[in-house]
Amino acid sequence: MNTADDRHAPHAASDLGRRVAARRAQLGLSREDVAERAGSAPGFIDYLEGRVSTPGIEFLVRLANALETTVQDLTGYTADLVPGGARAGYRARMEEIDESECWELLDGHGVGRIAVEGRDGLAVFPVNYQVLDGEIVFMTAADSSLTRAAASGAEVAFEEDRLDEAFSQGWSVLLVGPVRRVSDEGAVRRIMDAVHSEPWAGDGRRDTLVTLSPRRVTGRRIVVPGAPGTLSGSSDPGLSRQ
Repeated sequence: MNTADDRHAPHAASDLGRRVAARRAQLGLSREDVAERAGSAPGFIDYLEGRVSTPGIEFLVRLANALETTVQDLTGYTADLVPGGARAGYRARMEEIDESECWELLDGHGVGRIAVEGRDGLAVFPVNYQVLDGEIVFMTAADSSLTRAAASGAEVAFEEDRLDEAFSQGWSVLLVGPVRRVSDEGAVRRIMDAVHSEPWAGDGRRDTLVTLSPRRVTGRRIVVPGAPGTLSGSSDPGLSRQ
């Protein structure tokens, strides 16, 4: 669980500190939790998140394992690279993810991709999303293709994924269902009060609320035996997390 100090943490003074703090919050870990996993002191994790620091590669590897990610992701090396360029993992296998874990992986809010029929045909584009009461909420522009689809209750597909390039494993969650525009003032206020972040694109025009009510929620995971986050010989990824 996050501690009270976490809620009032200073702005990270480095990209590494910012990524560490964001990943720790995503996993719901305190600094004490991360320190114990990484064999460090909570004070150093606090220093790392709030100051410019250059820890050695040995500690970075331990920290990445503690945060269930990679050194490349923590240091921003993969930020501008097209994902999926690594070779397939040794003895990799595909496993289905049940619906309850799919919702857990969506983690409340984030950035995913949505596929919708537009004026020029099918289009796929990134969107900020929020999970609320079993639905996916988007903030979009009044004249967007997503808003037009919502006007007719059209069906769309929404996807989010994560890739671990170092170990060639990852997961993908897919939700399919109709979208609708939220116009009731009370419902709009309730949703806006629950929204954690605004669209990254900004520009002030994305003030239309659209919800996706999924009729199908599916997920798949690529598992590489022996990679971080798995146990050798385990066939249940839900039981294999560190």
